[in-house]
Amino acid sequence: MSYLESMFSLEGKTAVVYGGGGHLCSEMSRVLALAGACVVVADMRLNKAEAVSDEIVAKGGRAVAAEARVELPEDHRRVLRLALDAFGDVDILINGGGHNAPTPFLEIPLEEWRAILDSHVTGTMLACQVFGEYMVGRGKGSIINLSSASAGPPLSKAFTYSVAKAGILNLTKNLGREWGPSNVRVNALRPGFFPTEWSQKHFIDAAREKSILGHTPMARYGTPDELSGAVIWLASDASAFVTGAEIAIDGGFSCMTI
Repeated sequence: MSYLESMFSLEGKTAVVYGGGGHLCSEMSRVLALAGACVVVADMRLNKAEAVSDEIVAKGGRAVAAEARVELPEDHRRVLRLALDAFGDVDILINGGGHNAPTPFLEIPLEEWRAILDSHVTGTMLACQVFGEYMVGRGKGSIINLSSASAGPPLSKAFTYSVAKAGILNLTKNLGREWGPSNVRVNALRPGFFPTEWSQKHFIDAAREKSILGHTPMARYGTPDELSGAVIWLASDASAFVTGAEIAIDGGFSCMTI
């Protein structure tokens, strides 16, 4: 095994990826498998999760799909049991589930507010409770939460989402402090703009795109594969002394002023 393989390899590790059928986390699932991990691809849309897990298996990796709603505690317990039955352990957890809406602030209905917060903050909290308890008991683990450029300062048009991502960042730092003595690391990725077809349609018109790219020193959007290096680093033992951190992958968006 080469030096780089020994540092970043995920052989013998198992990862659970929530939102694993989505735009960013499907790529994370594939990358974890390529690095040697067994992967549980969890998503509320079972067909999406199955498509990703089938692709991983077809390429020689090990993966299973799971249907899960992140706001339901019993679904997290079921996914943990599935992971243990399939692969014997859980070493890595990625919390990437959640949705968004462009509703103007004065028009946000309470049910939408609660649904978005539940899909991000409550879902991440519950996953951290269930899998964190297991990892703390084992004395090892890496949890990667999905923050966002909207975690602060907040982005316009994404009111509830911005509140949710700020909450996830705070929770990440709090748990990094809490579980550091147990060798369970909790960190966050802070993606900049990696737009999906949905967000292009509902959030990004020509004027907004000009503003986004004008505020991004690299003057372009990111692609999902550009998160891969940070995911492998945070999941692997190469980041053994990293916890409570937020890693920005945003083309310079967060450092731009004038």
